[in-house]
Formats: sequence, C-alpha cells, structure tokens
Amino acid sequence: VEKYRPQALSELVSHRDILSTVQRFISEDRLPHLLLYGPPGTGKTSTILACARQLYREREFGSMVLELNASDDRGIDIVRGPILSFASTRTIFKKGFKLVILDEADAMTQDAQNALRRVIEKFTENTRFCLICNYLSKIIPALQSRCTRFRFGPLTPELMVPRLQHVIQEEGVDVTEDGMKALVTLSSGDMRRALNILQSTSMAFGKVTEENVYTCTGHPLKSDIANILDWMLNQDFSTAYRKIMELKTLKGLALQDILTEIHLFVHRGGHRVRLWMILERPNFPLALTECFLLSTVDFPSSIRIQLLIKLADIEYRLAAGTSEKIQLSSLIAAFQVTRDLVVAEA
Repeated sequence: VEKYRPQALSELVSHRDILSTVQRFISEDRLPHLLLYGPPGTGKTSTILACARQLYREREFGSMVLELNASDDRGIDIVRGPILSFASTRTIFKKGFKLVILDEADAMTQDAQNALRRVIEKFTENTRFCLICNYLSKIIPALQSRCTRFRFGPLTPELMVPRLQHVIQEEGVDVTEDGMKALVTLSSGDMRRALNILQSTSMAFGKVTEENVYTCTGHPLKSDIANILDWMLNQDFSTAYRKIMELKTLKGLALQDILTEIHLFVHRGGHRVRLWMILERPNFPLALTECFLLSTVDFPSSIRIQLLIKLADIEYRLAAGTSEKIQLSSLIAAFQVTRDLVVAEA
C-alpha cells in the first residue's frame, strides 16, 4: 500500500475535478484552508501530501509542514501549544505559507476543535490548515465554514482496475479475470483495501482467483449463498438449520456477511439462482423448483416487503451483539414463512 502510494497529483487516479481545482489554487498561489472528507482508501491523505510535495522542496518539508494523525496527541493542549507556535511563526528563508495537516480530524474533541477555529482565523496569513476526516458530521460547523470542502467518494471500478493492473504487472502477481472482479467487488471503492486483499491472497494462495479472494477474506461464495437459499426455501426447518450451521462452521462464515449477500439476492439477484437451479439440479422435483423460482425471482411485492423488514430486524439484532444461532433460526423462519405465503398465493 505504501510502496504504490501516489507521490504527485498527476499520479492520483480519481476525483479529477477536485484535483484540477486544487492544482489551480496552487498555481495561482491562493490555496484556502481545506477540508477533505469521505470513506477510507479514496485518496484524501495522498492528495494533500502530493500537494505538499509540489509546494515545498525536500529540505523545506520538515520546517514547513506539520502533519498530525489520530495516533498523535491532538487534545486542546496540543492545539494551544505546538500547533499554535508552529502556525504563529514564520520561516526566515522561505516566503509563502506553512501547511498544517490534521489527519482523521473527526477524532478530535469538541474543545480541541473549538480552540482550533481561533488559531485558523488568526494565522491565515502565514499558515494553511488541511483537515481530513471520514465523517463530516463530526466536524463542528464553525470549522466547516472556515474551510473549502471536498468530498472524496468511493472509487469506481473503471478507475480502480487500471491501477490494480499496474501494481499486478510490477509485482508479477498471477490474477484471473474473475479474481480481479472479486477484488473490486469486495473492496467497494476502497483502493487501500483492494491492494491489501490482493497482497494477502497472492501470498496465501499464489494465484488470485475469485474463490481464493473470497476464501482469504472469509466472505461467502456466491455458490454458498445459492446453496443456503436453496436449503431455506426447499428443505424443512431442522435440515436447513443443520446444513447451514455445518457450512458456517466448515468455512468460518459470519452470519452478518451471509445476510448482506442474501439481501442482494432478494433485492435483485433472483436470475442467477434460477440459472443455478436449472443447470445444477436437472432432476429436482418440479413443484419445488417452481416454488423456489417464485420465491427468489417473482416475489409478490407485499411478501418481499415483509421479508426485507425481517432481514433488517435480524441485521439490527446482530449488530446489537445477539446470539448468531438464534438469529440464524430467525432467518430460516423468515424465509420459510415467506415460502408458505408464496405457495398459498400461488
């Protein structure tokens, strides 16, 4: 991850509009205070560090840039002490402004943020501040109004794939096409996560395929989810419960991940299950196959709504730290009730 961190603004792959704006600020020497926010692994820290490298030469970097992370102490004392003294002093040999980078600013206390707004206002002439955070709501409005805000959204697959291919080429990793898709899907727009999964999968298995990626991250495979859905809708309760528990234990799956994947199937993924049923189970009893197709592809909307509400309840209870076994029973029960309703309506 650090080896391939972009060093210059031109190397960053995404958010071209933000980068061009920041580039213009720098070239016109009118850089405002910045507030960069968005999910992790989207290039916030890389952007401001690339800006700093463009603004200052290597030997000036230490005296002109103060970078503080959440791991450093950034309470009110630090704001009133080191940050204040850094911001209030000028360097003799260099005209222009200094740069204070406060990474993970949403971890700062309210008091520290309140102390900071005065410092920002007072020393604008010779210091620029850049706050970086994941959650904008955790930054007090007074600080937000003093900064120019930029939102870094999750990266799109079109932007991630070329960069991943560059890293794969440099490192000589063996990656299949479905492996690449799995990397992009599981990282959900987080470049850092994609690279970490790539590295750990290639070290563990040698070859990065879809199955290896899912196994390495402990995420349920699509075939496993199709199996689970099949059991919940076509087996009796105790058989379904036993089979799913065996699969969970064998593959070390978390119910939370299973639930997320099942939700996607219920929402939009019925067609894949239909293909799977017809291709894989040609001798399956027709009545049950029809029931299965009905319940994944053509849920009547009233029944689908009921099922989604139940899934949401189970997710909420899991987040509250309840027993996975009881919630699994609840999940199977929800699907079996749905199946009976579909059969009754049919």
